[in-house]
Amino acid sequence: MKKETTERKHLSMPSWENIEGWLRGKIQDLFQGVLEAEVTELLGRVKSERRQNVDGMDGYRNGYGKPRKLTMGAGTITVQRPRVRGLEERFESRVLPLFVRRTKGVADLIPELYLHGLAQGDFDLALRGLLGEEAPLSAATVGRLKTKWQAEWEEWNQRSLADLEVVYLWVDGVYVKAGLEKSKAALLVVLGALSDGRKVVLAVRPGHRESIESWSSVLRDLLARGMNAPHLVAGDGHLGIWGALRNVCPDTAEQRCWNHRILNILDTLPKSTHAQALIYLKAIPYALTAAEALRLRKVFQAWCRRHGHDQAALRIEEDWDRMVAFYAFPKEHWRHLRTTNPIESPFAALRLRTNAAKRYKSVANATAVLWKLLLVAERRFRRLNAPERLRDVFRGRKFKDGVQNNGVTQSHAA
Repeated sequence: MKKETTERKHLSMPSWENIEGWLRGKIQDLFQGVLEAEVTELLGRVKSERRQNVDGMDGYRNGYGKPRKLTMGAGTITVQRPRVRGLEERFESRVLPLFVRRTKGVADLIPELYLHGLAQGDFDLALRGLLGEEAPLSAATVGRLKTKWQAEWEEWNQRSLADLEVVYLWVDGVYVKAGLEKSKAALLVVLGALSDGRKVVLAVRPGHRESIESWSSVLRDLLARGMNAPHLVAGDGHLGIWGALRNVCPDTAEQRCWNHRILNILDTLPKSTHAQALIYLKAIPYALTAAEALRLRKVFQAWCRRHGHDQAALRIEEDWDRMVAFYAFPKEHWRHLRTTNPIESPFAALRLRTNAAKRYKSVANATAVLWKLLLVAERRFRRLNAPERLRDVFRGRKFKDGVQNNGVTQSHAA
C-alpha cells in the first residue's frame, strides 16, 4: 500500500519534460478557484450552502458557461465562468470579463512584436510557439486589431490637450505605401516635451506630402484642442513646418536639425574630405556659446574656400538663426534640441514595420497602425534632463547661451 502511494505521488510530480504543462495545469486550477471565490464573495456563501433568507432575491449559482480558452503569458488555459441567477443586475466577473480571450500582457505583446517587424503572416507560428498550440491568436487577430486601432486613433485624435504643459515639439514625416496610389503617403508626426520632462506623442496625421498647408492644419488642430503654443520646434530643413509656424505660431522659436545639415553639407564635398570636414562641422553645435559657434563656422568656411569648396561654405550659412536657436534655451536641454534624434529613434522602429508591411490597404489603416506602434514606443521614451528648467521655459524665463538671465518673456502658456 505504501509503495502504491509513493508511485502515485511520483507520477503527480513534474519533470523537466512536462514542467510547462504541469505549471499551466496549476495555473488553470488556481484561476478557476479565483472565479469560484468571486461568486462566493458575491453571494455570501460557498457552493451548496443553503440560503439563510429563502424569500430574498440574493441570487444563486446556475452551473457554468461554455469552456473558454484564455491566453496568458504562461500559456493557454481552459476555464469556465460560473453563472449566477436571481440578481437584480447581471453578474459581471471582475476577473474574467465577457468576450476576453487574452490577458492585457498578451494583448500588449502583439503590437510589440509588430513594432519589431514581425510580418502579419508569421504571427500564428510565433505566438503558438510562445503561448501554446491552443492559443486563440493568429494572423487574423492582427487584422481585427487594426480595425480596433483605427477607432481608437479617431477617439485619441479628438482628445483635449488643455491639461498638458507643452514646452518643445519635434516634428517629422514618415512615408508609407498605402492604397492604390503609386506615390507614398505622408504621415505627419508631432512629439512633445512636457514641463515635467515627459515626451509624448501629440499627433499622427495624414497630410499632403509635408506641405505648409498640411502642417498648418496639424498645428491648428492641436491648438483648437487646448494645447499651448510651444516655445521651440525642432525639425528637418525640408519640412513645410516652418511656413506653418509663421502662419499659426509666429512667436515660437525654430530649430533645424544639425544632423541633417551636416549630411547636406557633406553631399557637396568630395568623399576624400569628409573625415576632415566632420572634425570642423561636429565642433560647431557643441560650442559653449552662440558667438563661439559662429567663430567655428567661419573657421570651417575658411577651410572650404582654401580648398575650392565654395558650395559647402555657403551651405553652412543658410538659415543660420534656425541652426543656433537652441542657445536661447537651458544648456541642460541642448542635447535634446540640436537634432531631431528624439523623434528619429522611434521612427527607426516604424521603418522596420513599414518595410515588413510593404503596402497598407489604405492611408487610414497605415495611420492607425503606426499611431499604435508609436504609443507602444512612447512607454520607453527617455525623459528630458532637468525638468525644473522645462518649467522655467514654460513660464517664460529667458536664457542666453544656456544660462537664465533676469529678463522674462511673455509666456506662451498665457
